[in-house]
Amino acid sequence: MIVQNPIVKGFFPDPSICRAEGKYYLACSSFQYFPGVPILESTDLINWNLIGHCLTRQSQVNLHEVNSSGGVFAPTLRYHQGRFYMVTNNNTYQKNFYVYTDDIYGEWSEPIFVEQDGIDPSLFFEGDKVYFTSNGTDEDGNGCIMQCEIEIETGKKLTPTTKVWGGAGGRYLESPHLYHFGDWYYMMVAEGGTEYGHMISYARSKDPMGPFENYPKNPVLTNRNVGGNINRIQGIGHGDLVQDEEGNTFLVCLGYRQIGEWLPFHHLGREVYLAGVQWDEEGWFTAGDECGTVTASLEVPGIQGIQKTEGIYDVHLAQCPEGDPRWCYMRDFEPERYTFTDHSIRLQGNTVTLEEESIPTFLGLRQNEFETEYQVTLQSEAAEAGVTCYMDESQHYDFAWIQDGNGSRIQLKLRTGDAVGIAGELALPDGTKEVTLKIRSDHEQYHFYLVQDGAEQKIGQARTKYLSTEVAGGFTGVLLAMYAIDAQDRIAEFSELTWTQFRS
Repeated sequence: MIVQNPIVKGFFPDPSICRAEGKYYLACSSFQYFPGVPILESTDLINWNLIGHCLTRQSQVNLHEVNSSGGVFAPTLRYHQGRFYMVTNNNTYQKNFYVYTDDIYGEWSEPIFVEQDGIDPSLFFEGDKVYFTSNGTDEDGNGCIMQCEIEIETGKKLTPTTKVWGGAGGRYLESPHLYHFGDWYYMMVAEGGTEYGHMISYARSKDPMGPFENYPKNPVLTNRNVGGNINRIQGIGHGDLVQDEEGNTFLVCLGYRQIGEWLPFHHLGREVYLAGVQWDEEGWFTAGDECGTVTASLEVPGIQGIQKTEGIYDVHLAQCPEGDPRWCYMRDFEPERYTFTDHSIRLQGNTVTLEEESIPTFLGLRQNEFETEYQVTLQSEAAEAGVTCYMDESQHYDFAWIQDGNGSRIQLKLRTGDAVGIAGELALPDGTKEVTLKIRSDHEQYHFYLVQDGAEQKIGQARTKYLSTEVAGGFTGVLLAMYAIDAQDRIAEFSELTWTQFRS
């Protein structure tokens, strides 16, 4: 079947996959956002629903004052004897831990910590043994894959941490996953950095602790040598394997779409891509197309079902209540500042601005497509309230209703690093009780409008590339978020929210 990639769009990086009871489940990174580690479900590998998160309590994860792109790094999701395990790393505090659940739709356990360094931890179950794998450095300071056995009930190490493989030669060795297929154990990793040189490599051994033999044609999957008018998909890497009940093997990985053929910028974040895996008679595998790459339309043998592509990321307030897993909060979530009613969401402002590594009143949704139209109506007593196109503390566009000693006005504020300016402003009549804000986006621009009596008045525009990872750095993607700032804890009420995201 021809699959349209990405299979999950927008800021869902570092995918890990498992199969359980006839369904597939994905876990992805969440960094400074709360709840942590989104979980998606599918019956066919091409249509995915966001069903919840692993980390829903502050007792499970410490996000206090973490920087953007700090916090919760790449997870691994595994299923063993009726139980799901999610293992990850809080990079800000340098701790590897895992949580578990017997009900994928319910709550997950308190964290169990493992005293092994590195990031991108993974679990491999075989019989009564559990292997804990992460990246690390050897005695000479070179990147390598480290592994030990643990007691799954406690996280206690049962064997010393040992170097098992040095990788295939690429920089930034990470994302190790161990598998057992047929007569061989396979170690699959990412190399090259989660950028334009990203790639997937692997090796195999007859023993889970090695030694591992490199696949002779590494990397097995990469888009590092394609681009321009051939393929806008870049950064392919950080993969995970899964098999269906018929024995077909599939690979999910991250990648991203640059904004144009000759514009190497991406702002939607790293997304989830699917590729088929083909085995040869000697037990080696290839992935992707005949060139070992991932394309927007890719033949993936073994896929059954009809892939939905239109309207799957649209948002309507009536269909997005409190607790909907699409909502993203920032760091140490303060639930008392968010009130959901049948027709609106009330945000209680605080003094934290969007430039601070703290806890702003912030309620966001991932941008999944380039071409979108977002509209919301706002009634506010706060000094500042509105919608932000947010990448991080240093890169965001704020479309705000300002009410202070200088009057009431609509303002478009742009922050791109140390450059801060007002791109548009419109004074409002005294006594204005309500405003409607609209944002249209395309590949290269955000356009900002005030809507009055059905008529649109353009306030300004801003380029998407200045919110890109290439400019901002980091590992996240753009969210559109409602926010409120007020020293007296006053309320901003948002209603009639719609966000149409067009397939692009």
